[in-house]
Amino acid sequence: MEENYWELRLYVAGKTAKSVTALNNLKKYCEEHLKGQYTIEVIDLLVQPQLAEGDQIFAIPTLVRKVPEPIRKIIGDLSNEEKVLVGLNIRPAQKK
Repeated sequence: MEENYWELRLYVAGKTAKSVTALNNLKKYCEEHLKGQYTIEVIDLLVQPQLAEGDQIFAIPTLVRKVPEPIRKIIGDLSNEEKVLVGLNIRPAQKK
């Protein structure tokens, strides 16, 4: 796995407005700043509740950055782009 690759896991509980917003925001940021360098795994805790324990998920939606380490978590709908980029330790793409 190359060094600049992000494995992201988004925990949601059903298709709530907040969960859909979080996923849409995450996809937008990844396309802008990590194009071709990321995977997003969406885990619906209504379908797979046992998976919450492994990443110690206490709130929904929660984004977990698995790779690169250290693991980081961001809770909420991810609407604050700057907070998400800082939280994931992503340097914003240079504006052309």
